[in-house]
Amino acid sequence: MARFLTLDDIDPSGKTVLLRADLNVPVQDGRVTDATRIERLVPTIRELADKGARIVVMSHFGRPKGVDPALSLRIVAAPLARALGRKVAFAEDCIGPEAKSVVDALAPGEVALLENLRFHKEEEANDAGFARELASLGDIYVNDAFSAAHRAHASTEAIAHLLPAAAGRLMQAELEALQAVLEAPQRPLAAIVGGAKVSTKLELLAFLAGKVDCLVIGGAMANTLLFAQGVGIGTSLCERDMTVEARAVIERAKSAGCALLLPLDAVVAKKLARGAEATTVPIERVPADHMILDIGPKTVAAIVERLRQSRTLVWNGPVGAFETALFDAGTLALARAVAALTKAGKLTSVAGGGDTVAALDAAGVAQDLSYVSTAGGAFLEWMEGRMLPGVAALIRG
Repeated sequence: MARFLTLDDIDPSGKTVLLRADLNVPVQDGRVTDATRIERLVPTIRELADKGARIVVMSHFGRPKGVDPALSLRIVAAPLARALGRKVAFAEDCIGPEAKSVVDALAPGEVALLENLRFHKEEEANDAGFARELASLGDIYVNDAFSAAHRAHASTEAIAHLLPAAAGRLMQAELEALQAVLEAPQRPLAAIVGGAKVSTKLELLAFLAGKVDCLVIGGAMANTLLFAQGVGIGTSLCERDMTVEARAVIERAKSAGCALLLPLDAVVAKKLARGAEATTVPIERVPADHMILDIGPKTVAAIVERLRQSRTLVWNGPVGAFETALFDAGTLALARAVAALTKAGKLTSVAGGGDTVAALDAAGVAQDLSYVSTAGGAFLEWMEGRMLPGVAALIRG
């Protein structure tokens, strides 16, 4: 990959920096319930402030259809100020006189937050005029929103061509971590992919089958591959109309010399419920009236043995219905094994996606992996080998 510019390549002293963040945080009853994305933005803002820049933070929030007070970014201003330990001014709009007056009032080292970019339909249309209005507020553009980099929007793509542009520290960390596992990995390289539907991750599975040395497939999507091989899966969630595509993934792995690891045993029950009666059976003996809801201990042991033989791992998606305590053992066991191998210096581990992060948090090991990405769609598209518009706009030379 060509080199992308970072904060090391710009001099923000005395300049106004437009910082694209992803502050699309969960909110309940008027309060931010998870401030992870806010906290991860702090290092970039503090570095810019310490260098004498005026920082103007811009972000989307939800999917408004025009101006919607319920989706105002004002709710994020106070949590951002607490995380930074400094005042954050709020602009009632992201362009126009209201935004300009707030930005013009900033002194070096001060921070402002603009109103929700998506209150203007031109943002998602990647409108050049809207991008110019945003660009007129600053001197330098910094993108620290990897999780929004797969979208060619005015604040992620068009604006990067109008001002000197660089990646913030969070964006830089994301890109370096992903480059390490997919572009120049230490081998053997393993991947764990879980989730409900093959159809949503078909390109990912096909790409990884030709890229990694070992591909572990879990979650309900493994049911589709098992079904495609003639294995009885009872009443398990399965995309029976994806049989041809599932077989193609299996053949792709075989032709590429990629070891494909599917469940050897499974935890099954008649229903997905906390009080269900669960049993563990060999994968070829799933009762006709039961559903597969987690991988069993033999499968866990086989995956862990493969991980011990690997040097690099990329992980997206839980391998069972981990949200229900009865069916979380497989995912949690793998999380702890990955963490232990990483801490021992035997494995470089990168994980991403909302459910994956939640599972790692549930296992209490998120901080022990080499890198954990909070990005969802952007993480998946990068894993599929795609160049993201918001990243491409930062590449120079």
